[in-house]
Amino acid sequence: MPPSGMGKVSVAGDRAAASDYVIRSARENDVKFVRLWFTDILGNLKGFAIGVEDLEDAIHRGVGFDGASIEGFARRDESDMRAFPDPTTFSLLPWRPRQNAVARIFCDICTPSGAPFLGDPRHALKRNLERLAQLGFTYYVGPELEFFYLKNSKTPVPLDHDGYFDQLATLPAGDLRRDTVLNLAEMGIPVKYSHHEAAPSQHEIDLQYTDALTMADNVMTAKLVIKELAQLQGAYASFMPKPFAGVNGSGMHTHQSLFRGNQNAFYDPDDEHHLSDLARQFIAGLLRHAPEISLVTNQWVNSYKRLVPGYEAPVYVSWAYVNRSDLVRVPSSKPGYESSVRIEYRAPDPACNPYLAFSVMLAAGLKGITEKYPVLPPAQGNLHAMSPEERYSRGIAGLPGSLGEAIALAEGSALLRDTLGEHILHSLLQNKKLEWEQYRAAVTDFEIARYLPLL
Repeated sequence: MPPSGMGKVSVAGDRAAASDYVIRSARENDVKFVRLWFTDILGNLKGFAIGVEDLEDAIHRGVGFDGASIEGFARRDESDMRAFPDPTTFSLLPWRPRQNAVARIFCDICTPSGAPFLGDPRHALKRNLERLAQLGFTYYVGPELEFFYLKNSKTPVPLDHDGYFDQLATLPAGDLRRDTVLNLAEMGIPVKYSHHEAAPSQHEIDLQYTDALTMADNVMTAKLVIKELAQLQGAYASFMPKPFAGVNGSGMHTHQSLFRGNQNAFYDPDDEHHLSDLARQFIAGLLRHAPEISLVTNQWVNSYKRLVPGYEAPVYVSWAYVNRSDLVRVPSSKPGYESSVRIEYRAPDPACNPYLAFSVMLAAGLKGITEKYPVLPPAQGNLHAMSPEERYSRGIAGLPGSLGEAIALAEGSALLRDTLGEHILHSLLQNKKLEWEQYRAAVTDFEIARYLPLL
């Protein structure tokens, strides 16, 4: 069986029935306020609250708001938008008071006429999943969220100095991670693993595999829960990819598979590693398009401080079985569990927009399947120890080394244009070009320390 979507209200295919269920649940749980959530193109969570008495009308007719100030949304002369709550995403916020309780619900953004808004990242993912469904597949993902607990948001001072898998529950970081897992469980978002990561005060929460749309909603929810619970304890949780030099940065390794009904299309009982030809073609698609989709999976200047040699993050476009330094890894599967066969894409960081990141990873892999890309053999040996000429002879390219390189590759990408749509891609490029120009014009502490005494 494919992984189950625990985050959804279990009323399938009937919006009216789902609406009735939500209204009844809100009444039974003394809900007073409902937060209507959506994201901008950069993956920032946005929203506003309505009274529970307006929820039913909102589900059926939407709620108007001004989209002019939302990054990547509309220009001022076409700023009116309507948010339509998706009743299957209704959930209480368990850390809020139970009397006059608060709930959240994700929204689909539409134009005043009711048409889907082409700048809505959630709509972009839904559109790509509908394309996939026409081919008979469902896309499942399981991300590993890495992040840092810090003392404040001004300077990167860690809360603890523990290491990988350490079990000493340094306070308050250990309790924060525990409380996060418990709160997510109450919201119907199961956590598979949680543990301390390799760097000081770095932690990881792995969300249980489910369908991509549910998972994108779950990632946005988990990030907010992590941040809010830290804030309540006077701490700060950061998804910045590389807040500290000299230690590992934070990634969002994403496990992926395609299912046909209840059958894992990545599984082949006759293959030594139980990996099907279709899975290998998916890998080939990810490898071929990895450089051009990096602007989406790694969208910040700081993202490329993580993608450097020596810190377990991928640098080269390669794949391997088990090896944790390659861009694509094929984890060991559980004997007798064909659903556990999957591939892991290791480039994304947790500061990406999950709706867009899942869209482009799916599109790249699917391109490999539909175009039947040839599959390179898995990488052998230490790629970092090879000369550039040796890597070239093996057909091993590199990921972009900076946001500027990623922008240049994305600008010419037909895959991104088709996957994201003209509106989102144009807005994303404009925003990232501005960020890159501001970064290029800034004088850093490194430059002052290195060049001022010398030049």
